[in-house]
Amino acid sequence: MFGLFRRRPELRPEARSEARPEVRSDYTVTQSSAEFMQLFGLTGSGTSAGESVTIDSALGVPAVWAAVNFLSGTVAGLPLKIYEKTGSGPVAAKSPLTQIINGVANQDDMISSFDWLKGWMTDALTGGRGVSFVEKNAQGRIINLWPLDSTLLTIRRKDGRKVYAYKEANRKHVEYASGEVLDLPFMLRSDGLRHRSPILQCSEAIGMAQAITRHAGGFFRGGGIPPFVVTGNFQSGGAMRQAADDMEEASRKAVKEKRNALVLPAGLEIKSIGSDAEKSQMIETNRFIIEQIARIWSLPPVFLQDLTHGTFSNTEQQDLHLVKHTIKRWVEQIEQELTMKFFGRGGRFYVEFELSGLLRGDFKTRMEGYAQAIQNGTLTPNEARALENRQALPGGDRLMIQGATVPLETQGAAVPAVPAADAAPDAGQDDTEGADDGM
Repeated sequence: MFGLFRRRPELRPEARSEARPEVRSDYTVTQSSAEFMQLFGLTGSGTSAGESVTIDSALGVPAVWAAVNFLSGTVAGLPLKIYEKTGSGPVAAKSPLTQIINGVANQDDMISSFDWLKGWMTDALTGGRGVSFVEKNAQGRIINLWPLDSTLLTIRRKDGRKVYAYKEANRKHVEYASGEVLDLPFMLRSDGLRHRSPILQCSEAIGMAQAITRHAGGFFRGGGIPPFVVTGNFQSGGAMRQAADDMEEASRKAVKEKRNALVLPAGLEIKSIGSDAEKSQMIETNRFIIEQIARIWSLPPVFLQDLTHGTFSNTEQQDLHLVKHTIKRWVEQIEQELTMKFFGRGGRFYVEFELSGLLRGDFKTRMEGYAQAIQNGTLTPNEARALENRQALPGGDRLMIQGATVPLETQGAAVPAVPAADAAPDAGQDDTEGADDGM
């Protein structure tokens, strides 16, 4: 849960109207129900693997941590732009909102846009829902975005409309209209109010991952059993226990003093009974867990640092798969939510991610793309320079095209025809024409 920011908008009564009294609702879904309390670590959700799955315990699995951190950080790092629809096409709009979604999301708490968006997505990718309050001033202009704790929300329908009732411990009750809340669910249920959490829904697979991670720690400390046995001609039980104590003390001393040799008393022999990770298929099991986690968040395994089956070609294809089928899904959901809550339905402004931001670390590909766009008349040189945060240059606002590429209908006019009087006569043709004229 994104619990970094503790200050809440209800502490600023001057920034919004007084809290409306709670009215009986048609249907209520409380996010802090028993099922959801399990997810946030207040109680445990048991699995067949014997593990209690919570958000914190799930994030202790490296593959889960990588999936959530990678997706939320990747989307949060993309630049957001505001466009205005005009008769000649969309144009970049100059709006104060640009500073909020690309700079400081909350001026009062100094929350950067990156931190706010990453936290919003982290809540959706773990608990299944990210929620933020849109604060407006007296003139109706958006001034801050406040992260909310979804476990303190009661989402209901009142008079056919969705409302969000928020109540923090020892704080007054506040009720928000749907248009005041940025709501990012991972997957909604059929009633449009409840949601599904990927961690809770897939608790069996994650519980198995937790069990494997926990067992691996013990395994590599000795596999849960002594790594060797000592054999010899022991005359009594006391002698056997004394030999075991001597061997254990000698082993610890050798490790502490970094010795490479271990001296055994006369008549004793060491036999190994432990097994290595390869023989116990520990490595294969961990790879399978990575694939399972990748399926939950629709991530290609290569982005969870699993290059077991990676080649140059299929890794490149997984990169394309990430953008087309995973990032695109989140980008479109966030774009539509921000556009709807910022500008309303059917407005002339809209929010859009700049997906070319994914190429920020790939200079060669960016330059090749700009060159092709300029040569084919898609971008002007200054538009390409603006994408690289460079100053415009004189004469750089004209569309250009390569000289060898011309419209098909102008191809005949490109080569001037030779006048008939200047053309070299063909001997055979002149003779024939002269004979005809003389007849």
